[in-house]
Amino acid sequence: MIDTAVQRAWEACSKTDTAFILVCSVFCWPIIPAVGLGYSGYSTRRSGLASFMPAILSVGVCSIQWWLIGYSLAYGEGNGVIGDLKYAFHRGVLAEPVGTIPAILFSEFQLIFEATVCAIAVGGACERGRLLPLIPFIFMWATFIYCPLAHMVWSGNGFLGNLGALDFAGGTPVHICSGATATALSLYLSYPIARSRKSAIRNPSHLKLHRPHNSMCQLLAMVIIWGSWLAFDAGTTLSLNFKSVMALCVTNLCASAGAMTWACITYYETGKWSLDSTFMGAIAGLVFITPSAGFIDLTTSFFFGVAGVLICRQALRFKFTDFARRIKWVDNGDTFATHCVGGFCGTIFTGLFAQKSVASYDGVTEIAGGVFFDGNFRQIGIQLLEAVIGFTWAFVGTLIIVTLIDSVPGFEFLAPDKEVIVGMDASQMDESLYEAQWEGEEDYHPLAKHIELD
Repeated sequence: MIDTAVQRAWEACSKTDTAFILVCSVFCWPIIPAVGLGYSGYSTRRSGLASFMPAILSVGVCSIQWWLIGYSLAYGEGNGVIGDLKYAFHRGVLAEPVGTIPAILFSEFQLIFEATVCAIAVGGACERGRLLPLIPFIFMWATFIYCPLAHMVWSGNGFLGNLGALDFAGGTPVHICSGATATALSLYLSYPIARSRKSAIRNPSHLKLHRPHNSMCQLLAMVIIWGSWLAFDAGTTLSLNFKSVMALCVTNLCASAGAMTWACITYYETGKWSLDSTFMGAIAGLVFITPSAGFIDLTTSFFFGVAGVLICRQALRFKFTDFARRIKWVDNGDTFATHCVGGFCGTIFTGLFAQKSVASYDGVTEIAGGVFFDGNFRQIGIQLLEAVIGFTWAFVGTLIIVTLIDSVPGFEFLAPDKEVIVGMDASQMDESLYEAQWEGEEDYHPLAKHIELD
């Protein structure tokens, strides 16, 4: 065998851990298009495909950005806020072990995190935002919003991580960040200040509430997201150990508790079962467990799922109020109610209920624990600081980025009124999920000479 530096580094990696994270990565990736599928199901039938497309754009743009500078900014040395450009163009990111797995695999696994967060975040533009401006937005957002937050929380010298913030799989870099971004995007489309501002062709306004148009999209999205989330939380250990198993189990139980709680409440109120309610409950549970999946036991995770639903369901009520209509509040896919509010509260709950005994299930991690099980009252302040910084960074940064892009001719974010009315598929896509794409071909015959069969 040829003895090279890459081969020597590869031999130093654990083949078991590498295979485990490789499998987790494969199972995690479908969550990105599944987020788009969920948004498609929530949108009107005339905007279904245009609401799915941003998730695909997230995969493409984030993959390129991550290769160019994203990985380096998130996990390079740098300072406490952002990494340097040591790994730009993935220079030197090959088989050198990160923990016990190759650096390139670690990078790929973290890329899926970034693209997933982005797919959730850009949902704030569904049903009235144009697709073209999303391409530069995704690149800039990944560079200036996600990468610094990931670095602050997860890198070796990030200041929030060194401060002692407990964030197992992304309460702040994933959920608070995506929820705050989607909220900022939505608010900007209601109150644009650059080229999308009110004009003869644009009148920024509230979107009339409607039911999800495609339950099958929701069903598929729920199944894929739920399964992929198990792989996300299990794989976050970056090695195959008992903590991986425990993270998967508490994630599933929390999602199950959330799904059943929301579904049963809806049944109690209406006398009917609702797929939409079950989906929302599962998402609320998954969001709530994300920052704490490596720090809590099964019993605690069950009550996390119930608490997540009660909090997120209450937050969801806001969009149905007359006040929300008057301030032009639009919460596409209920991202604010679930990811933003749920992520914020889940991060705080982690500080309350984290257990140092559970954190040590991998045989390596040592934490001071949370308030109730280990008497660490300092942790709640750290968690609150992390959540506030995450929300502020994502919300304010998104407003700045979207304003800059919206100032460029041809990159107006808000679609003209007539395009919003007829549906975004007609103006933004060359296809449709429905019969509109066949217009003009009603008399289509598969054989050009119209051969008739006897």
